[in-house]
Amino acid sequence: MLNIVLMAVRKWTNADRREAADEDLMERYRDGDIDAFEILLQRHEKRIFLFILRKVGDRERAGDLLQETFLRVIKSAANYSRKAKFTTWLYTIARNLSVDELRKMKHRRHRSLSSPSSRSEDGPTLYDRLPGKSDDGFTRADATEIRQRIELALNDLSDEQREVFVMREMMNMPFKEIGTVVGVSENTIKSRMRYALESLRLALADYAADMPTSTDPVPKRSRI
Repeated sequence: MLNIVLMAVRKWTNADRREAADEDLMERYRDGDIDAFEILLQRHEKRIFLFILRKVGDRERAGDLLQETFLRVIKSAANYSRKAKFTTWLYTIARNLSVDELRKMKHRRHRSLSSPSSRSEDGPTLYDRLPGKSDDGFTRADATEIRQRIELALNDLSDEQREVFVMREMMNMPFKEIGTVVGVSENTIKSRMRYALESLRLALADYAADMPTSTDPVPKRSRI
C-alpha cells in the first residue's frame, strides 16, 4: 500500500512540475526536489544569458556569469522564502554580478545587434525585433546601414537608459519589476525609458522619414 501511495505522489509531482509557478518550484527545490531546479534552469537559462550578454558584451564572460548566477541560487536555496517574484530575485543576482564584472573591465564593449540573442546561432537579435528591416524593399546595403544606425543610437544612450530599454524590450519585463531589479522607483524607470525612446526617435528620425511607410523605429508597445 505504501508503495502505491508513493508512486501516486511521484506521478502527480512529475506531472505538476511543468505547470508550477517559479516560486513553487523554488520551494520544492529548497525542500530537496532536484528536478524542480532543472525546470527553473530550463525556463530561465537562455533569457538570463541574453540579459548578462547585453550587459557585459562578451559571450564567454556571460557564460561564466550565468553559471555563477545559478550557483548563487543553489547556495541561497536553504534560506529561500517568497518575499518577491522568483524572476525579480534571479535578475537582481544576474545584474549585480554583471555590474561587478563591468567594474573590472578596462574597456566596455557592447555586443553587436547582429549577434544572436541566445545561445542558438540562429536566434533573433535586438535588430530583428525592431521595425524597418529590408523586408519592405530595402537592399542589403540599406539594411546594413540601418543596423549600424540603430546600434550607434543605442550605444549613445546612457548606461541607465540602455539598461532599461534592454530589460523592457528584450526581456519583456514590467516597469515595476525592472525598478525592483535596478533598485529605483517605477516612475524613475518610466522616466529613463521615456528619455531612451525620445533619444532613439531623434537619432533615427531621418531614417524613419525615408521609409515607404514612415515607420517609427521605436517599438510601439514601450511608449509611455
